[in-house]
Amino acid sequence: MPKRKRLTDAGIARLRPEGREYTVWDSQVAGLGVRVRPSGSRTFIYYRRTDSGVKKMSFGPALLRKVEDVRRDCLEAATGTAGPDTGSRESAPLFRDFVSGCWKADCFERCKPSTQRVYGTLLKGRILPAFGSLPLDRIERVDAVRWFEKGSRAAPGVANKALQLMRQILNHAVACGHIETNPARGIRPNPSRKLTRFLSREEIARLHRVLDRYAEGSASEAQQADIVRLLLLTGCRKGEILRLRREEVREDRLELADSKTGPRTVLLNAPARKILERRLRQGNGPWIFPSIKDPSRHQFYGLWLWYAVRREADIEDVRLHDLRHTVASQAAMSGVPLPVVARLLGHRDVSMTMRYAHVGDREVEAAAERVGRIITDMMNGVTPATRR
Repeated sequence: MPKRKRLTDAGIARLRPEGREYTVWDSQVAGLGVRVRPSGSRTFIYYRRTDSGVKKMSFGPALLRKVEDVRRDCLEAATGTAGPDTGSRESAPLFRDFVSGCWKADCFERCKPSTQRVYGTLLKGRILPAFGSLPLDRIERVDAVRWFEKGSRAAPGVANKALQLMRQILNHAVACGHIETNPARGIRPNPSRKLTRFLSREEIARLHRVLDRYAEGSASEAQQADIVRLLLLTGCRKGEILRLRREEVREDRLELADSKTGPRTVLLNAPARKILERRLRQGNGPWIFPSIKDPSRHQFYGLWLWYAVRREADIEDVRLHDLRHTVASQAAMSGVPLPVVARLLGHRDVSMTMRYAHVGDREVEAAAERVGRIITDMMNGVTPATRR
């Protein structure tokens, strides 16, 4: 049975999402209702009869408008003072207003602080300058394509991230009823760099020797050498080590309060424990790796040493994140099951780990030889029992 009541601003705010979309109809204005989606978005909709049939109109997010204002718009549309096209166009907010209103409340505020910072940078630098002043229903696919191609010429990777955020925002606009289709849908992102680089045994040894030299240098150099070693020994993400707190270090593990995938436990091997025990004895602030200039803050950008280290170790094509990649690859090549590698890295599922668990050419060659011998034996009718 349809839900019908006198709509009020307070009553709309109390509406809760259910497993399926539903609409609460206004008892004061026929055809006016609030559509509530499972995502939690609430949108004013209005059905009115015309000579050509029933027309549907959207008046935007219900939390951004007063009920009385929407009732007045409905009456104007019903009496003909605002045609269906004009009413529909006016109901679509400007892109920047939608972002700062409905999308921010429904999507942005649910993200982690680190994700919010990335989104804020992309919006300010890439998206709002191009689309902020346009109504949502005036953004055409050709506009989105040109914007993406222009950004791709300067920074393909950043353009991909901006495109992903743009799609998310416009998908939410579709869900809120402002537009029918997403104009950024179907735009192919730029090819990304394949994660195939990891350190060999010889490269790890060279890196270790170079870090030994810097460990005897200044306080800043010694601290950065320890950070690089911990990244290689634990497989942690850079931010997890830079923001590591003293209270998160236990005797044999790290109890990270927050990471990319939420709180997680990192089990420590003996070399990693030795580094952390030494760091715990130094200083008494909250951070394991405090800023040299301001010990009340953690280390932010101070891994300039890495560029010198990788040059001296002759591994200039290796990124810091490739150290995490190396941990996963070495574990996989040592026979550690992928579910265990996934837990070691803090991945939600094994499919994430598959991107890192590459094997070297020698392992591929050895596997090819084994398979070749097996197939050859089958072709010659040789069984494992008779093969010598």
